Amino acid sequence: MIERLLIKNHLSFTECDIEFENGLIVFTGPSGAGKSVLLNGLLSLFGYGDVHADIIEATIAKTLGLETFGFEEEEPNVFKALKAKNARYFINAQTVSKRGMVELSHHFVNYLSVKDNSEFENSRLLKLLDGVCASKNSLHVKNIEAFETLYLSYKTLKEELDVIEAEERKIEDLKEFARFEIAKIDEVSPKIGEDEELISFKKSLSKKEKIEQAMQKAGAIFNLESSVNEVLTLIEADGSFFDACMNDLRLLFEKQNETLEALDEIDVESLLDRIEKIAQLKKRYGSIEEALEHRQKRQEELARYENIAFEKAQLAKNVLLLEKEVNEESEKISQVRVASLPLLEERLNDYLSQLYMPPLHLSLEKGSLAEHGFDSLHVNLGKVDLKKISSGEYNRVRLAFLATHNEFLLSEGGVLILDEIDANLSGKESMSVANVLKILSTKYQIFAISHQPQLSSRANQHFLVTKDGLHVSRVHVLKDEERIKELARMVSGENVSEEAMVFAKSLLEN
Repeated sequence: MIERLLIKNHLSFTECDIEFENGLIVFTGPSGAGKSVLLNGLLSLFGYGDVHADIIEATIAKTLGLETFGFEEEEPNVFKALKAKNARYFINAQTVSKRGMVELSHHFVNYLSVKDNSEFENSRLLKLLDGVCASKNSLHVKNIEAFETLYLSYKTLKEELDVIEAEERKIEDLKEFARFEIAKIDEVSPKIGEDEELISFKKSLSKKEKIEQAMQKAGAIFNLESSVNEVLTLIEADGSFFDACMNDLRLLFEKQNETLEALDEIDVESLLDRIEKIAQLKKRYGSIEEALEHRQKRQEELARYENIAFEKAQLAKNVLLLEKEVNEESEKISQVRVASLPLLEERLNDYLSQLYMPPLHLSLEKGSLAEHGFDSLHVNLGKVDLKKISSGEYNRVRLAFLATHNEFLLSEGGVLILDEIDANLSGKESMSVANVLKILSTKYQIFAISHQPQLSSRANQHFLVTKDGLHVSRVHVLKDEERIKELARMVSGENVSEEAMVFAKSLLEN
């Protein structure tokens, strides 16, 4: 899966370049050496947390279906994160947002943190149960998908009905408001282009007196028209250009006189009032066109309010029919789930027995209707509340669910990152966790931090993380004798005893 990891300038790590095998990969070392820092760096590459390194790059030898997300698939695929002022993410040299990286990597990277309890959310529990159902009935998955589509249609119609019922409760207020807005626009009754025409009139009025005075002076040119024609005749010049020019000028003066006469008839106070009303309308709606569009919309709303009783009756009838169908289909799905519940319980308890945990009991109860039906799956660990068990017990229960998820739902494999899954366990319990993880590692590539020799002894690859006197963290893979010494250190502390060495060897041999 992840073949290589390159990290530069990540907190206490200046640089590390690691090649990984498949299977179970364990990181050990003294407390504070940088184990969690290293795995948090890997997680940040996939969007889980903030990027602190200058460069984080992972080479992934697996077909990931990147085309679905708009990226080109390569062999191998290269995921990269760079940090300057802000973090930037890349998949095969194509940029991707942090959110996009999380959405994509979620399909093949599973992170189990110490504080995570999402495995026991009802939607995830039902997804696991549906996986068990599908192992016995291949049509179950299609039935679930069909139900989700049906439920979405029902939910959409129900929301529409809720809106109408809410509108109905305040219908008179809505009708009054719609009428008010229509009346305010009708009071002005604007016409498209009227605002520009009014401004033009206003500009003309402001220049009217000056234009009249100027035209009166310029009108003297017509008294000299005959004199000019006489001169042109005497000098035997063609006077047609002058006649044409004077005719154009005469027409222009006549047109302007008509405009001035029209301006004389305008009520200036009414004009300014009209301009102010149009301006207020534009301030409220943006333009005359938008005001008229808003009026049309309000008219349509008013018509709908008048017909809302009929619309509500039709919608309520459709919602009732869909609700009946949704409940019937949910009941069918629930019956299939009930039939598969013993198998899920059996597989979970099989893993729990391997992990030295008491058996649990599963029960389906009817809850509120949702996209997964009305079933609510409850987990009872004997008489003990899951919220009140120790962290060691809690992690083993989570591991049993993870192993069962792997058995029924995981076919493509993936990466599993664990945060001290074997913390606070005895040697026997720790070995049981190691054995279950070994089974999981046939499909998952598992990265785990451990302070226990049992889990470390079962690893396909064992890495030691240390920190030197300059507070620089380093990581290297352990081989043969080095591995025995590290396991012995985990047993007896820094002063490794002969008995610890013997025990470490026995762990590896077994």
